[in-house]
Amino acid sequence: MRLGKDLTGKTIVSVTDGRFLGNVKDVYVNSELYWITGVNIGTEGLIKRKTLIIPRERIVVFGIDAILVEDSDVVTDDKELEEADKWMSVSKLRGRDVDTPGGTKVGTVGDIIVNDQAHVIGVALGRVFVEGSIAEKGYVPRGALIDVGNEDGAMTVDLPKAEKLPLEEPEKSKEEQADDE
Repeated sequence: MRLGKDLTGKTIVSVTDGRFLGNVKDVYVNSELYWITGVNIGTEGLIKRKTLIIPRERIVVFGIDAILVEDSDVVTDDKELEEADKWMSVSKLRGRDVDTPGGTKVGTVGDIIVNDQAHVIGVALGRVFVEGSIAEKGYVPRGALIDVGNEDGAMTVDLPKAEKLPLEEPEKSKEEQADDE
Protein backbone atom coordinates (compact mmCIF):
# COMPACT_ATOMS: atom_id res chain seq x y z
CA MET A 1 0.00 0.00 0.00
CA ARG A 2 1.22 3.49 -0.82
CA LEU A 3 0.07 7.06 -1.15
CA GLY A 4 -0.66 8.74 -4.46
CA LYS A 5 2.10 11.27 -3.77
CA ASP A 6 4.59 8.38 -3.72
CA LEU A 7 3.93 7.95 -7.44
CA THR A 8 4.49 11.62 -8.24
CA GLY A 9 7.97 12.23 -9.61
CA LYS A 10 8.52 8.58 -10.55
CA THR A 11 10.38 7.91 -13.77
CA ILE A 12 8.35 6.29 -16.56
CA VAL A 13 10.23 3.74 -18.67
CA SER A 14 9.16 1.65 -21.66
CA VAL A 15 9.54 -2.11 -21.12
CA THR A 16 10.15 -2.85 -24.81
CA ASP A 17 13.04 -0.47 -25.49
CA GLY A 18 14.00 0.96 -22.08
CA ARG A 19 13.23 4.48 -23.24
CA PHE A 20 12.66 7.25 -20.68
CA LEU A 21 9.22 8.79 -21.32
CA GLY A 22 9.04 11.36 -18.54
CA ASN A 23 8.17 11.73 -14.88
CA VAL A 24 4.76 11.52 -13.22
CA LYS A 25 3.39 15.00 -12.52
CA ASP A 26 0.00 13.89 -11.21
CA VAL A 27 -2.17 10.82 -10.82
CA TYR A 28 -5.75 10.42 -12.06
CA VAL A 29 -8.50 8.32 -10.47
CA ASN A 30 -11.94 7.43 -11.76
CA SER A 31 -14.84 9.66 -10.75
CA GLU A 32 -16.02 7.28 -8.01
CA LEU A 33 -12.53 6.91 -6.52
CA TYR A 34 -12.15 3.15 -7.07
CA TRP A 35 -8.88 2.93 -9.01
CA ILE A 36 -6.10 4.84 -10.72
CA THR A 37 -7.05 5.56 -14.33
CA GLY A 38 -3.84 7.13 -15.57
CA VAL A 39 -0.87 9.36 -14.92
CA ASN A 40 -0.10 12.88 -16.10
CA ILE A 41 3.42 13.47 -17.43
CA GLY A 42 3.03 17.18 -18.21
CA THR A 43 1.75 19.48 -20.91
CA GLU A 44 2.98 20.61 -24.30
CA GLY A 45 2.16 23.30 -26.82
CA LEU A 46 2.12 27.06 -26.50
CA ILE A 47 -1.15 27.89 -28.20
CA LYS A 48 -3.02 24.59 -28.16
CA ARG A 49 -2.10 23.22 -24.74
CA LYS A 50 -2.61 19.54 -24.27
CA THR A 51 -2.07 17.37 -21.24
CA LEU A 52 0.09 14.31 -21.84
CA ILE A 53 -1.27 11.21 -20.12
CA ILE A 54 -0.68 7.49 -19.95
CA PRO A 55 -3.85 5.42 -19.39
CA ARG A 56 -3.74 2.77 -16.65
CA GLU A 57 -4.31 -0.05 -19.16
CA ARG A 58 -0.93 0.73 -20.73
CA ILE A 59 0.97 0.66 -17.42
CA VAL A 60 2.60 -2.68 -16.65
CA VAL A 61 4.00 -2.05 -13.14
CA PHE A 62 3.80 0.70 -10.54
CA GLY A 63 7.29 -0.05 -9.23
CA ILE A 64 9.11 1.27 -6.21
CA ASP A 65 11.64 3.26 -8.24
CA ALA A 66 9.93 3.59 -11.62
CA ILE A 67 6.71 3.01 -13.51
CA LEU A 68 7.01 0.56 -16.39
CA VAL A 69 4.79 0.90 -19.44
CA GLU A 70 4.09 -1.39 -22.42
CA ASP A 71 6.03 0.51 -25.05
CA SER A 72 7.16 3.98 -26.12
CA ASP A 73 3.92 4.96 -27.86
CA VAL A 74 1.71 4.84 -24.74
CA VAL A 75 1.71 8.60 -24.25
CA THR A 76 -1.45 10.26 -25.50
CA ASP A 77 -3.18 13.54 -24.76
CA ASP A 78 -6.38 14.30 -22.91
CA LYS A 79 -8.15 15.28 -26.15
CA GLU A 80 -7.67 11.81 -27.67
CA LEU A 81 -9.24 9.89 -24.76
CA GLU A 82 -12.97 10.44 -24.40
CA GLU A 83 -13.03 9.14 -20.83
CA ALA A 84 -10.20 11.43 -19.65
CA ASP A 85 -12.60 14.30 -18.98
CA LYS A 86 -14.28 12.15 -16.30
CA TRP A 87 -11.01 11.46 -14.47
CA MET A 88 -10.14 13.34 -11.27
CA SER A 89 -6.59 14.42 -10.55
CA VAL A 90 -5.33 13.61 -7.08
CA SER A 91 -3.86 17.11 -6.77
CA LYS A 92 -7.40 18.53 -7.09
CA LEU A 93 -8.73 16.11 -4.47
CA ARG A 94 -6.23 17.34 -1.88
CA GLY A 95 -7.83 19.78 0.52
CA ARG A 96 -11.39 18.59 -0.22
CA ASP A 97 -13.54 18.60 2.93
CA VAL A 98 -14.56 15.27 4.44
CA ASP A 99 -17.74 15.30 6.51
CA THR A 100 -20.58 13.10 7.78
CA PRO A 101 -24.15 13.05 6.40
CA GLY A 102 -25.10 15.23 9.39
CA GLY A 103 -22.50 17.85 8.44
CA THR A 104 -19.84 17.14 11.07
CA LYS A 105 -16.44 18.01 9.64
CA VAL A 106 -14.14 14.99 9.85
CA GLY A 107 -11.12 16.49 8.10
CA THR A 108 -9.66 17.27 4.70
CA VAL A 109 -8.26 14.99 2.02
CA GLY A 110 -4.50 14.73 2.10
CA ASP A 111 -4.00 11.97 -0.44
CA ILE A 112 -5.28 8.64 -1.72
CA ILE A 113 -4.06 5.28 -0.50
CA VAL A 114 -3.65 2.63 -3.21
CA ASN A 115 -2.73 -1.06 -3.24
CA ASP A 116 -0.30 -2.80 -5.62
CA GLN A 117 -3.03 -3.20 -8.27
CA ALA A 118 -3.69 0.58 -8.26
CA HIS A 119 -7.05 0.25 -6.50
CA VAL A 120 -7.94 3.04 -4.08
CA ILE A 121 -8.30 1.46 -0.64
CA GLY A 122 -8.60 4.64 1.40
CA VAL A 123 -8.21 8.37 1.76
CA ALA A 124 -5.40 9.77 3.89
CA LEU A 125 -6.54 12.80 5.84
CA GLY A 126 -4.43 15.95 5.65
CA ARG A 127 -6.12 17.54 8.64
CA VAL A 128 -8.35 15.80 11.15
CA PHE A 129 -11.12 17.60 13.04
CA VAL A 130 -12.50 14.67 15.07
CA GLU A 131 -11.08 12.65 17.91
CA GLY A 132 -10.90 8.89 18.30
CA SER A 133 -9.70 6.16 16.02
CA ILE A 134 -9.97 8.28 12.85
CA ALA A 135 -7.57 10.81 14.37
CA GLU A 136 -5.23 7.98 15.43
CA LYS A 137 -5.33 6.21 12.05
CA GLY A 138 -5.24 9.37 9.92
CA TYR A 139 -7.26 7.80 7.12
CA VAL A 140 -10.75 6.79 6.04
CA PRO A 141 -11.12 3.36 4.37
CA ARG A 142 -12.68 3.41 0.86
CA GLY A 143 -15.52 1.21 2.13
CA ALA A 144 -16.69 3.99 4.47
CA LEU A 145 -17.11 6.62 1.73
CA ILE A 146 -20.73 7.43 0.97
CA ASP A 147 -20.08 10.17 -1.56
CA VAL A 148 -16.77 11.32 -3.05
CA GLY A 149 -17.93 14.93 -3.37
CA ASN A 150 -18.21 15.33 -7.12
CA GLU A 151 -21.38 17.38 -6.83
CA ASP A 152 -21.03 19.39 -3.63
CA GLY A 153 -17.25 19.40 -3.28
CA ALA A 154 -17.19 17.57 0.08
CA MET A 155 -16.68 13.85 0.60
CA THR A 156 -19.20 12.21 2.87
CA VAL A 157 -18.23 9.32 5.14
CA ASP A 158 -20.03 6.91 7.41
CA LEU A 159 -18.07 7.76 10.58
CA PRO A 160 -18.96 4.65 12.64
CA LYS A 161 -18.02 2.45 9.66
CA ALA A 162 -14.81 4.43 9.09
CA GLU A 163 -13.78 3.86 12.69
CA LYS A 164 -14.25 0.08 12.42
CA LEU A 165 -13.06 -0.79 8.91
CA PRO A 166 -9.40 -1.55 8.20
CA LEU A 167 -7.70 -0.72 4.93
CA GLU A 168 -8.52 -3.65 2.70
CA GLU A 169 -9.43 -4.55 -0.81
CA PRO A 170 -12.27 -2.34 -2.05
CA GLU A 171 -15.62 -3.70 -3.07
CA LYS A 172 -15.81 -4.09 -6.82
CA SER A 173 -17.57 -1.30 -8.66
CA LYS A 174 -20.43 -2.04 -11.07
CA GLU A 175 -18.01 -1.56 -13.98
CA GLU A 176 -15.51 -4.08 -12.58
CA GLN A 177 -18.28 -6.58 -11.86
CA ALA A 178 -19.46 -6.28 -15.48
CA ASP A 179 -15.87 -6.82 -16.71
CA ASP A 180 -15.66 -10.06 -14.69
CA GLU A 181 -18.78 -11.48 -16.35
